[in-house]
Amino acid sequence: MKIGIVGGAGKAGSGLGVRWARAGHAVTIGSRDEQRAAHRARELSRMADAPIAGAMNPAACDGADVVVLCVPYTVHSATVERLSEVLEDKTIIDLTVPLCPPAIREVHLPAGGAAALEARAILGDRARLVAALHHVSAAHLLDHHHTVHGDVLAASDDPDAMATALALIGDLGMRGLDAGPLRNAVALESLTPVLLHINKRYRAKGAGISITGLPGSLD
Repeated sequence: MKIGIVGGAGKAGSGLGVRWARAGHAVTIGSRDEQRAAHRARELSRMADAPIAGAMNPAACDGADVVVLCVPYTVHSATVERLSEVLEDKTIIDLTVPLCPPAIREVHLPAGGAAALEARAILGDRARLVAALHHVSAAHLLDHHHTVHGDVLAASDDPDAMATALALIGDLGMRGLDAGPLRNAVALESLTPVLLHINKRYRAKGAGISITGLPGSLD
């Protein structure tokens, strides 16, 4: 699968890119700076022992089957608006969390309810959105020798996009779970500052979540 990662030069995007490239996907790291994207792609290719491309964000999206949004909330809406034409008919995995520095351990609900809902308000029906991967430690992802434990909750109104996202989550070595419609992104995004608080309170390094009590092969 062809995956374009917007903001892929950062820790989360880089970690995802390495793991998906090692799983056999064609990954392109996107950035607003073409030279930075190319340089980071070379570094990550060595880490993954697999080819990873680098490009400006629009080019990274244009040839992709799946686009992953890994940008800070402060530039999220502007980025989606700028890329809206190349995001048409794409499956989009949005892991943006509306953190409000310096109070990053407190829940902040944006005007649109959630970053993913604000993306949908911009794109309308032109893209298939999935909110997911908010609760996976970027540091753990980037350490490709580290097995990332826990579950990944995903929210979407599109069954095909959900299926694609859950399969990609599985390729990270994690268990993806359908957490309902896209409006449930409000809860998923809000859980991130709670986990950040837990990290600080208990001196944890990348606390995650695990869902218990599921029947059959899911448990």
